[in-house]
Amino acid sequence: MPLTQRVPKLRGFYNRFRIEYQVVNCGKLKRFEDGAKVDLESLREAGLIRSASKPVKLLAGGGVPSGVSVSVHRASGAAVAAIEKAGGSVTILAATVGEDAPEFSAGGQDQAP
Repeated sequence: MPLTQRVPKLRGFYNRFRIEYQVVNCGKLKRFEDGAKVDLESLREAGLIRSASKPVKLLAGGGVPSGVSVSVHRASGAAVAAIEKAGGSVTILAATVGEDAPEFSAGGQDQAP
C-alpha cells in the first residue's frame, strides 16, 4: 500500500498552545453584593468557574451590581466599560504560564507592549 494511504488523516488544525479561558458574563455577578471584591476564589465558591487555577475571562452580558471590583485574567472592553459605568473596577491579573500579559487600556482595546 502506498505511504499516503497508510498514514492516518488529520482532521483540521489543532493549536497545542491555545489557552482555554473560563468565561464569566457580567450578568452573573449579580450574585455578589454591591461593593463586593470578586476574585478567582469567590467566583469558584459561587459556582461560576470550575477551577481557580485556570484563567478567567470576563465578558459583557446582563447587568452589573454597583461598585463591584473584579480581578480576572482577561476582560472584554464592553465588560470593563459596563463595570466602570456602574462604579466598579476591573483588575487584570498576571498572565498564566505560556501567555504574554496584555496591556489593557481603559478604552477596552488590547495594545501591543
